[in-house]
Amino acid sequence: MTRTVIITGASSGIGKEAAIALASGGADVAVVGRNAERTRAVADQVGGTAFLADFDRLDDVRSLADRLLDRYESIDVLANNAGGLVSEHELTPDGHERILQSNHLAPFLLTRLLLPRLRESGGRVVSTASVANLFGHVRLDDLDWTKRPWLGGWRQYGTSKIQTILFVRELAKRTGLEAFSFHPGIVKTGFGQTSPMWRMANVLSNGNYGISAKAGALPLIQLAGPTTVGVPSGTYFDQLKPDGLRIRQAKDDLLAEALWDRTSTIVGLPSEV
Repeated sequence: MTRTVIITGASSGIGKEAAIALASGGADVAVVGRNAERTRAVADQVGGTAFLADFDRLDDVRSLADRLLDRYESIDVLANNAGGLVSEHELTPDGHERILQSNHLAPFLLTRLLLPRLRESGGRVVSTASVANLFGHVRLDDLDWTKRPWLGGWRQYGTSKIQTILFVRELAKRTGLEAFSFHPGIVKTGFGQTSPMWRMANVLSNGNYGISAKAGALPLIQLAGPTTVGVPSGTYFDQLKPDGLRIRQAKDDLLAEALWDRTSTIVGLPSEV
C-alpha cells in the first residue's frame, strides 16, 4: 500500500530533498510550500500534489488541513519542516511574532487538525528542530518576545526550537503516536538570508559554511521512512544520533504541559486530544 507523506517547507532545502528521496521510495508526497512556482515544480518533479499555504496566516493552516483531509484517506507521516528566521521583530496578521507563528503555532495547529486522521492511520509526526535550542529560553508570559531585546531574532529562533522539542515530547505523551524531532545539521540553504550574522558567515567561508541540503535531509528521510525508528517516541535526534544535546528547558515535562495548554488556547483548540 502506498504511504502518504506530508512535508511542509518542501519547496526548497531539506524539505525538497526529502520529498525527492521519499517519492523515489514509493511514497505519495504532499508538497506544502508558500511559493507557488517552486512548490508546484517540486510536486511535478516527485509526482506528488502541491498544496499552497502561508504560515503567517493561521486561516491558511486551517484551510490546508481541510484540503489535506479531503485529499488523503490516510496519513502515514506529517513532517513539520516549514519555518525560519527573520531578523526584524514583526507581527503576523494574526497578531503573533512571525518566528513564533511559523515555527511553533502553525505546525502545532496543523498537527492538531490532522490528528484524528494520523491516529486512524497509525501515523508518525516528524518535526525539524535545531541545536539552536541551546541558546533559547521559553517564557510563557512573553511568547511574542516583546519584553526582551530582539538581537536579530536568533534567541527567538532558538526558543522556537525548544518549543518544537517540547511539542513533540508532549504529543507523544498525550496521543501515543510516534513523534520525533531532529537537528539536520548546519545546512547551506536559503535559511536566514535576512540575518547579517548568517550572511557574514557565508562571506567568511566563501559560501562553504554548512553541509548540503541533501546531507541535511538524511535524518528527515530516515525518520519519515517506512522503517522502525527503534527509540522511544518523543526522542530528539542530532542528525542521525538519538538524544541530541538539549538545553534543560527542552527536557522539562511541566513546561511541555504548560506550553501545550497555552498554545492550544492561542490557536483556539481544547487542550484535550
